[in-house]
Amino acid sequence: MYHLARGLYNNLTRREEYSVLILGLDNAGKTTLLEQLSQRYSHKARQQNKGKDPGFANLKDVDTIPTIGQNMCRIEFNKVWLKFWDLGGQESLRTLWDGYFNDAHAVVFVVDSTDTARIEECREELHKIISTEVMVSTPVLMLANKQDRDDCMEVEDIKEIFNKIAENMSARDSRVLPISAIDGTGVEDASEWLVSRIVRNKKYKPPNLV
Repeated sequence: MYHLARGLYNNLTRREEYSVLILGLDNAGKTTLLEQLSQRYSHKARQQNKGKDPGFANLKDVDTIPTIGQNMCRIEFNKVWLKFWDLGGQESLRTLWDGYFNDAHAVVFVVDSTDTARIEECREELHKIISTEVMVSTPVLMLANKQDRDDCMEVEDIKEIFNKIAENMSARDSRVLPISAIDGTGVEDASEWLVSRIVRNKKYKPPNLV
């Protein structure tokens, strides 16, 4: 009887959770974005800031080191639980990305909008991702990061560069948005778009129950 009751309790208290991959080249700002999300939306952050708006963290003085492997955090946004995977962007680590594709409900592809020399490399990597069969129905959010910098490309210019890829993504949700992971500008809008598309897409990629 105890085991039956325990099983019923577990089923009733399980929650839906969606897996989101944060991908992009090294030094794009993926780990800074993850830290920004964690400091505002993680369960710990919500408990610490209960009853008040914490605002976005200013991470200018926070040193992040290149991700070797993965970082992970869980957040709750608009009553939806998301599990973010920040994967290393060095060329030698990108071959590991596709090992996460089967379980992904969305991809956030971060672009360093100050690094014009690597924009074509970004486009090639994104094309590889969306060309993978298992990713056909997966929403993709491209973030033009480092918009706080004076030397950044305009988001419209980045959209134009990625237009040819976007044409191949007509059957899925995709968008390019400007952000600054370092000061949080645009992160809330990006999170809102991401959650709305993931939930709308749940009939194709059901959530995990945890």
